[in-house]
Amino acid sequence: TLVCEVWDAGLVQPRRRRARDTDEGGRGLQLVGLLSAAWGSRRTPRGKTVWFELALPDGEPAAELSVEQLLSMY
Repeated sequence: TLVCEVWDAGLVQPRRRRARDTDEGGRGLQLVGLLSAAWGSRRTPRGKTVWFELALPDGEPAAELSVEQLLSMY
């Protein structure tokens, strides 16, 4: 399992909402909810952290790549 966390200074806790077809935003947590095994948020002393878990495929561990190798993929 891979756990990802994103922090920001906002005090408002996130909530899923349904975006209309014409809305340019409002789909982030909908995507997180669909793609992740679990997700949530927690307050921190200076904001909040949103986290989500992604299931990793079984098999051999991936090779460790250097920063340069990772950046060259983009």
